[in-house]
Amino acid sequence: MKILVIGGGGREHAIAWKLANEGHQIWGAPGNPGMAQVGTVVASTDYLSIAASAGVDLTVVGPEAPLADGVVDQFRAAGRKIVGATRECAKLEASKIYSKEFMQRVGIPTARFLRTEDESAALRALAEFDYPIVVKADGLAAGKGVIIAQDRAEAEAAVRSLGPRLVIEEFLEGEEVSFIVLSDGKHVVALEASQDHKRVGDGDIGPNTGGMGAYCDGRIFTAAQSAHAIDAVIRPAVEATGFTGFLYAGLMMTASGPKTLEFNVRLGDPETQPLMHRMRSNWGEVLLASATPGGLAGVTLDWGKDPSVCVVMAAHGYPGQVRTGDAITGIPLNNGGGAEVFQAGTKVGPRGLETSGGRVLGVTASGADLAAAMRNAYAAVDKIHFAGAHHRRDIGAKGLKRW
Repeated sequence: MKILVIGGGGREHAIAWKLANEGHQIWGAPGNPGMAQVGTVVASTDYLSIAASAGVDLTVVGPEAPLADGVVDQFRAAGRKIVGATRECAKLEASKIYSKEFMQRVGIPTARFLRTEDESAALRALAEFDYPIVVKADGLAAGKGVIIAQDRAEAEAAVRSLGPRLVIEEFLEGEEVSFIVLSDGKHVVALEASQDHKRVGDGDIGPNTGGMGAYCDGRIFTAAQSAHAIDAVIRPAVEATGFTGFLYAGLMMTASGPKTLEFNVRLGDPETQPLMHRMRSNWGEVLLASATPGGLAGVTLDWGKDPSVCVVMAAHGYPGQVRTGDAITGIPLNNGGGAEVFQAGTKVGPRGLETSGGRVLGVTASGADLAAAMRNAYAAVDKIHFAGAHHRRDIGAKGLKRW
């Protein structure tokens, strides 16, 4: 097939890489230098025109912003097949207030919360919760609109930095899991569970980021846990909305069962990188089936037994003000040693490949067990250099402690 992948980050490079390996012709918009290695990159956001001129058979949407802007509605009105959430369904991610009230209305387990519309109301709401407390910005924030405040002073600072429209909610204790399904509007197919690492520093310290790495291991969720998450969280959401595309439930596995921290309406980044690295199914065929109402009936996914780990290499200053234009060296030719280097914040400049954003690379590898996957990923990371580069050294360590 001819497939257009919308987006230009590490998630989109991983999707394009997987589909290209299956023999599909890939277009990427706006793309990145890594995507240009596996397909044709068009530096444009006129997605419908690109799809029409290239004669693509299927379009896959990576990031949340085009979904919130209604790209799926636009493509369907033009009679083109596309994988993604409609503008209405994208509100599950685009507005934290809408999402939390939807969960409450439909009966999806989630943390106790209050919505606030102005700073004074938010400051009053802080008294309704114990510490630590979670403060969330209402709109899209590229994974950085959440602050976990340890005391009143931190909470007040969070309100002032993220407000005025906020969700303030109780802090949940437990193991956090990224649980993503693909839906055709009726049927769902679950991807393997994964775990993201949001804090910038080892041991989960420092500010939240868009994600400093993730791992995917078949032991994160049992079959029974997956089935329960579908029944308690996913199916109610799909049945209430007719949801299509990728529905990502950020779950906290509490002592009283899974509770939904948030919904995203797309594949996670960096979870996609280890997911694509492990998947053995023909992803293009599955995506095409999902773009047809009822097309996922009876579809299952096949996974490699080896776990995968993705380590994000970030630019100087990330997650704050980042420096760009630093030369990148050491990416293995043909990604030697089994590691794949998925590009995100990169560009081609006067000195070759250079940094252009906060999360620069997602270095991804598998191994016979989680410890081996970590060793393989970090061996590749240690060969790559750019000024100011930083990364966590403990991606996957949570799994090692559990097992």
